[in-house]
Amino acid sequence: MPGCNRRLGATNRSSLSRALLTYKIAMEQLEGNVGLYRAKCFRNFLWTLVAGLIWGCGGKQQEAAREGMRPPNIVVIYLDDLGYGDVGFNGASELKTPNMDRLASEGLKFTNGYATSATCTPSRYALLTGVYPWRKKEAKILPGTAPLIIDTAQRTLPGMLREQGYHTGIVGKWHLGLGDGQVDWNRRIAPGPNEVGFDYSFIMAATQDRVPTVYIRDGRVVGLDPEDPISVDYENNFPGQPSGLDHPELVRMQWHHGHNNSIVNGIPRIGYMVGGQAAQWKDEDMADTFLEEARKYVKDHKEGPFFLYYAMQQPHVPRTPHPRFEGTTGMGPRGDVIAEADWCVGEFMKTLEAEGLLENTLIVLTSDNGPVLNDGYYDEAVEKLGEHTPAGPFRGGKYSLFEAGTHVPLVTYWKGNIEPGTSEALVCQVDLMASLAALAGADARQGDSEDLLGAFLGQSGEGRETLVIEATSRTAFRKGDWVLIPPYAGPATNTQVDIELGNSEVFQLYNLREDIGQQNNLAGTRSGKLQEMVREFEQIRGKDYGKIQALELK
Repeated sequence: MPGCNRRLGATNRSSLSRALLTYKIAMEQLEGNVGLYRAKCFRNFLWTLVAGLIWGCGGKQQEAAREGMRPPNIVVIYLDDLGYGDVGFNGASELKTPNMDRLASEGLKFTNGYATSATCTPSRYALLTGVYPWRKKEAKILPGTAPLIIDTAQRTLPGMLREQGYHTGIVGKWHLGLGDGQVDWNRRIAPGPNEVGFDYSFIMAATQDRVPTVYIRDGRVVGLDPEDPISVDYENNFPGQPSGLDHPELVRMQWHHGHNNSIVNGIPRIGYMVGGQAAQWKDEDMADTFLEEARKYVKDHKEGPFFLYYAMQQPHVPRTPHPRFEGTTGMGPRGDVIAEADWCVGEFMKTLEAEGLLENTLIVLTSDNGPVLNDGYYDEAVEKLGEHTPAGPFRGGKYSLFEAGTHVPLVTYWKGNIEPGTSEALVCQVDLMASLAALAGADARQGDSEDLLGAFLGQSGEGRETLVIEATSRTAFRKGDWVLIPPYAGPATNTQVDIELGNSEVFQLYNLREDIGQQNNLAGTRSGKLQEMVREFEQIRGKDYGKIQALELK
């Protein structure tokens, strides 16, 4: 900010912590004594005090504080299947990600940042609810016709922030279900994002490889011709409609496993769809479409505060880079869409900067789960990998209980307020619920979410003590440097995606400080530590963790 462009020192960071704590306590007392309405009315005055403590500067900063400082905007940039090693700031050298690297170099990079799950829907459920997904049996990979799995009465991250005066928006991938399971795609689709806390939504229902292949704005399909209604079925094809299985000559991207149903834009999908021709997206334009929606949202709500959940589709399959990026990395479509995603991050940051919002916007950049190469299509992701290591130093990948399944890139950035650096604090996306509640002055207690605001802002090196991670209903346990993987039936490796799943007939115990690649199982030699880990795991997870669902790729 003009007149105070230095980074916060230790004194000012301490002031920030005291200010946020003062704000939180004051709000709780106000809500208890004078009611929620009057407490909200008093919020701006309290933020005036907070602003003075945060910046502790003269001139324009004190003037801004006197005029009433609003809470910071919050943006979560959520990539899809991006591995820990897919970014330059975590050691990638074959693949360039300069814009994400800039966020990391000017913000705080976490070396122990986790998604809750090794697949997308469960991780997104935890992010938006603050609840471990294994507590919700429906929190699993969903078909495009699945009902909404978040209860509309449930407290959510966008709902909590909306209560605190934020305008809330989602742009991008949803994949948490829509409606009640009997969706009429030709009418307003509800319940959905707008019924669980989002004021604005521009989404795809599930994933890029699943039907329906249309965008949905605030519950209505964009560009739908009422004379060409949409029908969707995940069991049976529609009469006269070709599929990837029956008509391989019609596809421009060959399927490897599972993706052999309706053909849209020459790409075979999961599920069957007919109608809605005018509304169907063009795959190569998807990144640009989501970027423009995210930029427009920022411009429309720059007076804020706003919360934007920018859920990108890259590098999930099908990987369809815009022609501007095709062939730019030498790694095939997977490398090209990561380069495309990085460019989108850079363009989005330019918008924040042009609107004068960087110094009042907290940005969290992370991924829903770890990497996968062949995830259903022949797209040369394996053949053109070269020396690149998407999982970084970790074992496994998407779908796996080994580290690469959930140990993901995670960066926080807030210009002028987060000191650049690296944190070893153990943090998880599930903790954003309680931590952002603390930042916004709301009740930070929520399910399994822990208030780690100090860690996320770089004011503390302390993270959570324990973490339960999940992969297709199987769960594992981390405490400190130790990881416990219980015995699970099933194949050790899924051969379709060529990823080790973590299944074994015996307990596995690893010390990540000494063995980051999880090659040395210490369960047989550290019986005391094993018993301690099992006991604490069962206290959280219960003893029925052996009841699991089979991994089904389709």
